[in-house]
Amino acid sequence: MVANNIDSGQVAKTARLCREKGIVIPTFAQQRDPRLVPEEIRRQLAGIGLWDVHPLNLFRITWKNDPRSGLFGKVNFLEIPRELTGVRARILALVGKFFPTGAHKVGATFGCLVPRLVEGSFAPTRHKAVWPSTGNYCRGGAYNSALLGCHSIAILPEQMSRERFEWLESVGSEIIATPGCESNVKEIYDKCWELRGSDPDVVVLNQFDEFGNGMWHYEITGAAIKEVLDEVCQGRDRLFAYVSATGSAGTLAAGDRLKELYPGAKIIASEALQCPTLLENGFGAHRIEGIGDKHVPWIHNVRNTDMVVAIDDNAPMALIRLFNEPAGRDYLRGRGVPADIVERLDLLGISSISNLLSAIKTARWYELDEHDIIFTVFTDSMELYQSRLAEARQAQGPYDQRQAELDFHLHLAGLKTDNLLELDQPARRRIHNLKYYTWIEQQQKELAELEAQWHEYKTYWPEHFAVADRYDRLIEQFNRLVAGAGG
Repeated sequence: MVANNIDSGQVAKTARLCREKGIVIPTFAQQRDPRLVPEEIRRQLAGIGLWDVHPLNLFRITWKNDPRSGLFGKVNFLEIPRELTGVRARILALVGKFFPTGAHKVGATFGCLVPRLVEGSFAPTRHKAVWPSTGNYCRGGAYNSALLGCHSIAILPEQMSRERFEWLESVGSEIIATPGCESNVKEIYDKCWELRGSDPDVVVLNQFDEFGNGMWHYEITGAAIKEVLDEVCQGRDRLFAYVSATGSAGTLAAGDRLKELYPGAKIIASEALQCPTLLENGFGAHRIEGIGDKHVPWIHNVRNTDMVVAIDDNAPMALIRLFNEPAGRDYLRGRGVPADIVERLDLLGISSISNLLSAIKTARWYELDEHDIIFTVFTDSMELYQSRLAEARQAQGPYDQRQAELDFHLHLAGLKTDNLLELDQPARRRIHNLKYYTWIEQQQKELAELEAQWHEYKTYWPEHFAVADRYDRLIEQFNRLVAGAGG
């Protein structure tokens, strides 16, 4: 990933621009451990709102934001009790709500844009950052672009939630709405090619093939999970599996790091049953916003994936009401779910609930006990989906105790171990081969690199994911240049 040739002239120009705008770029080490953030910056952050379009909020791209103090604390995570999951295994999840923009994708976009700035391959005064996405990635990209003084173009399907479009407008991003819904990813790619052909200054940062996306999660998300495990594991406890929706496969890359740290741990990839791409080479449309599909992302290390789980989108769409409506919460408290957990169930957005259900299915399939830990990620919260709740109320009417009981027993207590597949070597190869049709035939990648992903996987993936330290050296050099630019 790290460029062999640095454009020192462009780096100097970008440094001068950053000096004028008061921009300091955090290192990946500082995002992993905010104790490394200079005291002066922490002092200033105390007076800056979490979502403010302020360049110092780059330092808040971390799993450790403390919403009470406005500074930093321990990793934000939540353990979901067995009164809700119905399984003996412990299910823990990182919580993404407390990132700027309210979703963890702001980290992935940092990992894609900042390396280009410190290499000199992106000129903020000339280039336009194009963020193709099914939702949160383009929000994170538009946010980081605003903080770093870059022009942004957000591309997302027209049927995504209203909140996404309104927020993008609020930060001044150019917006392009493409036909379709969550699973219409090819239409987004087609628009990217159209922009490339019409404007030589566009730089497409496609989360599905940007290794900076996976690099950020490998380095930052993987470290956050390890920190939580160091805190909560006792005696015979062990990490059994890491569960994540496929999406762009960026969040899945944290599993690559976890497998290095915890040999024997499994990586479980989740997708929507209505579009079972990995499960059965399928296609379709679904309502689990933010996870994309109909293709295998270029940055998905398929050789490292152990099982595929498909979730019926009716389940998370029903459970957002159970978890957030007063009658649903009353019902859960009556079943013995601790009140403090019930009050925090709004930390789970739609795809977060899907991840939870995938973790439950994993625990049931492997018949895990209380010493087994399954870790997943709650990527965003219901703050970004209030319009979906309103639509459900309008379409289905008031939510009552009877419906809460039905949803609990159907989608939680009655969750089955169907629509999943443990992957042997031929199954992994089948999924990997699907990359050919998207990335070689459509997106003009090199066949030799596709083969390297499979045959040279022991070196290929570390060379693309384990590079944060090298970028940190470039960031530190860049910040020294910023400090002296124009001086």
